[in-house]
Amino acid sequence: MRADRLVSLVLLLRQHGRLSATALARELEVSTRTVLRDIEALSAAGVPVYAERGRHGGFELLPGFRTELTGLNPDEALALLVAGSRRGAQAFGLGSALASAMLKVVDALPESYRNTAAGAAERLLIDPETDLLSRRLVDEEVPDAIAAEVLRAVFAGHKLQIHYAAVDQTPMWRTVDPIGLVTIRDRGYLLATKSGADRTYRLSRILAAKEIPEPAQRPDRVDLDRAWQERSTRFRTGGDQVTVLVRVNPARREDLLGTALAVRGEEPDADGWLRMEVSFQDSRHAKWALWQLSMDAEALAPQWLRDFLRNRAIAIATRYGVSS
Repeated sequence: MRADRLVSLVLLLRQHGRLSATALARELEVSTRTVLRDIEALSAAGVPVYAERGRHGGFELLPGFRTELTGLNPDEALALLVAGSRRGAQAFGLGSALASAMLKVVDALPESYRNTAAGAAERLLIDPETDLLSRRLVDEEVPDAIAAEVLRAVFAGHKLQIHYAAVDQTPMWRTVDPIGLVTIRDRGYLLATKSGADRTYRLSRILAAKEIPEPAQRPDRVDLDRAWQERSTRFRTGGDQVTVLVRVNPARREDLLGTALAVRGEEPDADGWLRMEVSFQDSRHAKWALWQLSMDAEALAPQWLRDFLRNRAIAIATRYGVSS
């Protein structure tokens, strides 16, 4: 919306001082022509913005033009800035709104607090895009238009039509009653009911969405944490799950736990390794997880998993074997 963009323009000038039209256009993700029109609108509204011509010219506000947000101490301001640095808002299509909100918070703080909080926030990095092994953490993209439509239906308490692509199924339209939204490791999920039955939909698999101006059939209040725990339990105990008995190097225990659905038993083995009974969502999941652990794990049962890992290892060895 233009009103939000005008506010962001003022805040950018407040925090950075003089900025060129090109720099403003880059920050606001608009054209320089749009920036010039916005500058004219601000001037007409009485905002003291003026242009400085020349090689180092640009637009600037008269000194002292600002408002202050009182009642926040440095620790509270730091908490807001750190929270604003998390990437989870991207899952709900709120990334740009969060960035704008953080810009407003920083600008509105008294100067002594603003410098302290902003400086401290620079010393903290939350959820970087890569880990220590330079493995990129892949975000799931949810188009803004879809996220906005889902949010509107959730907040308004209206029914929602979604064109959903479930795994290994042809995408189809469904009408659901949205209950709430959950984000786990930057993956967004819609909790809903369909014909009275609980359903959970991954936002990245929603190809299109349309709010229906009809009241959703849902309780007035909801405990999302409890609802998520209940659905997680059903997920772990249903479907085509498989249970695997495995020996694993203790140094790779956390890697195994990061992929398994649940641990049903664990005890030390005679050689210092761990003997664990874990469950996976299906056979493909189990094969993938054990193969990732390479020589740091040994599948003891079931036999079909041992056969798969052995045959795959033989195939790899044959491909890279020394030719005679």
